[in-house]
Amino acid sequence: MWKHLDDYQIILGSQSPRRVELLRGLDLPFEQIRLEGVDESYPTDLPLEEIPLYIARVKAEAYRPLLGERTLLITADTLVFIGDKVLGKPRDAAEAKAMLRELSGQKHTVTTGVVLMTAERSVAFSDTATVEFLPLTDEEIDYYVTRYQPLDKAGAYGIQEWIGYRAIRRIEGSFYTVMGLPVHLVGEQLMSIFHTNTSNR
Repeated sequence: MWKHLDDYQIILGSQSPRRVELLRGLDLPFEQIRLEGVDESYPTDLPLEEIPLYIARVKAEAYRPLLGERTLLITADTLVFIGDKVLGKPRDAAEAKAMLRELSGQKHTVTTGVVLMTAERSVAFSDTATVEFLPLTDEEIDYYVTRYQPLDKAGAYGIQEWIGYRAIRRIEGSFYTVMGLPVHLVGEQLMSIFHTNTSNR
């Protein structure tokens, strides 16, 4: 399936076990490399929908020294937006519970930005999904945060966990975008752009 990428070392530049799981679902051979201390701040005047792609690009630049002639890097960032507010990763359990109280009974959007980079070129894109939560009681929020410790997740929740089964009424868009990687678009780009690139060599 991925013969045109056989001579690439494919790196997933991510701390996220969810992105590892999703990329494995494409049957794509890759290795995960984690970098600590990547600055994920962004300009305060940046339009909300552009923030995840901006951070994905920052992550890609942090990995640039690892790129060899035949390296293909994949980075991504996911953020949750409710109204004009950005919900990133909560700092502690109290903030996680506060985020979930905001999302309870409401619609919000989730955007994941992705960068595919080689030594010669990069491709950047993002995808957005809309998620509607059922109302959640404080008891349910406490249960989820205590049991699942969602401090490494934007918006303090993982769609693939208990809260997704219990609270999500409707999704418009890709489930996998909400989970952390729009694998349908990653696969499309790898199959089209990078296939064209390698077949022309």
